[in-house]
Amino acid sequence: MGTGPNRTPEAPVNDPILDQIQQLRAELAPGDCAPALVTALADGSAPLTAVAELAAQQHRIITSDRRSLLLLATRCADRPLGAWFATLAEGESAALRTLPALAAACGLDGRAVADRPPLPGCQAYPAYLAWLALNSVPPAAAAALVANFAAWGGYCATIAQALRRHHGFSDEACAFFDFFAQPPTELEQRAADALGPDPLDGLTLATAREYGLLLQAYEHLFWSTLGG
Repeated sequence: MGTGPNRTPEAPVNDPILDQIQQLRAELAPGDCAPALVTALADGSAPLTAVAELAAQQHRIITSDRRSLLLLATRCADRPLGAWFATLAEGESAALRTLPALAAACGLDGRAVADRPPLPGCQAYPAYLAWLALNSVPPAAAAALVANFAAWGGYCATIAQALRRHHGFSDEACAFFDFFAQPPTELEQRAADALGPDPLDGLTLATAREYGLLLQAYEHLFWSTLGG
């Protein structure tokens, strides 16, 4: 649902596209009302079983999303955008490596994670990303994905802090959430560089908005399923 690889600050700036991405992010922002589960985790009232389920569902999600991103990278392998999608896929691989520690802190071993059945409400997001990998306009998909990273990252930052405060989780156990909690600034700039040099046209922006709204809706479904 997001990724966290960094880039160096010396990279070139592509302001017109960056402005478009940031405007799209503002349009898609969910507002100040966090999902009920995130709020409950923040105040310590949510059970750890919800975090265990999150870890199990994320194992399936990340495995699928990584393949979807690699397919998107292949579809535009001759353009800078292909490398951007590949970088996101590498980020998913890195995130996947942090999940065993989170699951173990919640009382799940690798077998237990694999045995957890997929929840339809949680797996709708990766199913849609797989559809985007096959059918989307790649520049619009890139803009939609990066515009949605900020909300996911904010929720992850809140959960990491809550797990440390209320449950005494170690840095290793919180590494999954810490990974995604990084501000999206660098990823947004990298996306702008890959999409440039010309600004996105009106049709591409409209398509990105359509994709972004659906990604946001499926992410909301993920949280409401876990919190239900």
